[in-house]
Amino acid sequence: MLAEILIYVGSGIVFLWGIAHVAPTRSVVRGFGPISTDNRRLITMTWVGEGLMLCFIGALVLLAALVGEGDAPSSVIVVRACAAMLLITAVWTGFTGARTPVLPMKLCPLVKTTVAVVFLLASVL
Repeated sequence: MLAEILIYVGSGIVFLWGIAHVAPTRSVVRGFGPISTDNRRLITMTWVGEGLMLCFIGALVLLAALVGEGDAPSSVIVVRACAAMLLITAVWTGFTGARTPVLPMKLCPLVKTTVAVVFLLASVL
């Protein structure tokens, strides 16, 4: 029961964090000032891509818990793989975006790491 609650909470947090990542894309790109069309497209692609990845991780873990048995080997692998991806991107964000003065970017590694720990904890309960 606790594992399921952790999965639901973690999935919800990371899914909402993904939406919060995609929503301000236009203003984020504008914040770079006058840049080339190619650079604007690349920033948009990267920004939206990470947001979609976060939404996908949240949805995938939730589906693995809902469709499969929570302790089924396939569900455990999905949850742990998603936790690993969150940790990898948390480290990457820590070396890149979190070094900017933008508060949400500073919080991003913390959110990703927290959800990864929640997922890992849920996978062993």
